[in-house]
Amino acid sequence: MNSVHNVSAASTAPSTAPSTTSSAASLPSSAGALDPASSAAGQTLTFITGSSRGLGEALARECLQAGHQVIGIARGRSEALEQFARQNGHSLQQWQADLAEPLVIARHLGDWLRTQPADWASVNLINNAGVIPAPGPTEAQTLEVLSSALRVGLEATLLISAAFLDATGHWVGHRRILNISSGLGRRAMAGLAVYCAAKAGMDNLSRAMALDEEVKASQGRPSARVVSLAPGIINTDMQATIRGGGPEGFPDRDRFVAFETEGQLASAADTACKVLAWLSRQDFGQQVLADVRDA
Repeated sequence: MNSVHNVSAASTAPSTAPSTTSSAASLPSSAGALDPASSAAGQTLTFITGSSRGLGEALARECLQAGHQVIGIARGRSEALEQFARQNGHSLQQWQADLAEPLVIARHLGDWLRTQPADWASVNLINNAGVIPAPGPTEAQTLEVLSSALRVGLEATLLISAAFLDATGHWVGHRRILNISSGLGRRAMAGLAVYCAAKAGMDNLSRAMALDEEVKASQGRPSARVVSLAPGIINTDMQATIRGGGPEGFPDRDRFVAFETEGQLASAADTACKVLAWLSRQDFGQQVLADVRDA
């Protein structure tokens, strides 16, 4: 897929997109946008990647309930999320895009943001999307699978964050980037090399971007805050994929099976509440590498 499709849920909010579906090449830059001359004062805008299922879907729901205007970005779309937004009058857009081709969606996001008024009270980017191939040694996967996993897990975070920061650089409200990391980015594990690499890269990318923002702040320029947050062990399809690995190529398999059998997996909904609480902290960004379990 090399295009972005814009799908919106019914809402009374002024930034809800038209109910048309268009490619990125033909989508008007003003689609789903407020008139630049109008005001978004007092409102919060939140982007969430990987929003069609799992933790991303739960995060989108929590943000909607908190009154955010939400734009989800994923290859698929969540009918349940769209129904929830419609029934409760929340503002939701679902942009369908393949994050394994992140340049397309990053450019689209930047172009869209430039159509927006600059007085949003706050704007958030939650880079949540990630891919875990079947556990096993690196060479057991095709090169295409490895490339796709790294592009979704790391390159998309880099490009979307860069587009976000560039397009909102003059905005006066709070700007926050929350990267959903993993303990596996901080502790290597046999059989999960590409996922470990993506999350370790995300952590160090977050640290470097945070330093960039510190430089801007020291120069009196608008700056954003950045956190890379490990969300704990969650009962999602990703955990099922990990448990499905064979012990010969994934020696820690029994440990992950025990997480499930011993009831140690948190629900996506409970985790989303904790992640959103972290996003809302007054000291967000003071600790760049964080774990939701340390709250």
